[in-house]
Amino acid sequence: MTLSTEPTPVLGELLDLTGRVALVTGAGQGVGAATAHMLAAQGAAVAVNDFFPERAEQVAAAIGGRALGVQADVCDPAGVAAMVDTIECELGPVDILVNNAGNAGATHSAADRTPAFWESQPSDWAPWIDINFTGVMIATRAVLAGMVHRGHGRIVTVISDAGRIGEADLIVYSGAKAGAAGFTRAIAKAAGPHGVTANCVALGGVRTPAIAHLLANEEFVKRAVRAYPVGRLGEPTDPAALITFLASDAAAWITAQTYPVNGGFSVAL
Repeated sequence: MTLSTEPTPVLGELLDLTGRVALVTGAGQGVGAATAHMLAAQGAAVAVNDFFPERAEQVAAAIGGRALGVQADVCDPAGVAAMVDTIECELGPVDILVNNAGNAGATHSAADRTPAFWESQPSDWAPWIDINFTGVMIATRAVLAGMVHRGHGRIVTVISDAGRIGEADLIVYSGAKAGAAGFTRAIAKAAGPHGVTANCVALGGVRTPAIAHLLANEEFVKRAVRAYPVGRLGEPTDPAALITFLASDAAAWITAQTYPVNGGFSVAL
């Protein structure tokens, strides 16, 4: 075996995203906003997407520099295509896609009660499937051809531990997130020969606005924390750090994987 004589790059160089353009969906708050900030801190130009334009613009303004707020519903193929065109005109071709938009979508609340699956109707499933599965495919399709053509790209899909282990109270959501994970693994295999990697980050309980109604209940939080060996719920910066790593050259030989960021709530082997 021949050992390389090339100098080993330092980690700071591998994590440097200068010259890269990132698109983070659902980045108007929570994990998406933290990820957009962290990618920008590593030098990337960042397109901050959200269904609500004021959220996207506020986060982009807070980041400053080459950050752009872009409105689009990731479930709308025409809207996503138009958004990508805008990003390419303003910032350049998308090198990094973070599929973060999720939960129950922009027009439904994660706090809304859902019937037991056996009492539900297909119309009840649509909000969860559209944003967590179909939206991931739409956004990925909109940027993947360009990545393949240029011979470089990073796709990171944010899923949930519900998609890994299943949640009895979130059956359709669990299925949609599992579908997004399977899709991402398939993309990794199809696009890998063209220099594109694709991975998933699976979240446990993270303090975000989407679960603010639960966090307001101190007793609920105390019970929930008992399931986390590290003794706390996650903060948006916890998954953002791993997403930023997977978007960098430091993760060039990592693809088709799912990494839980969950404080030990569940274990991946």
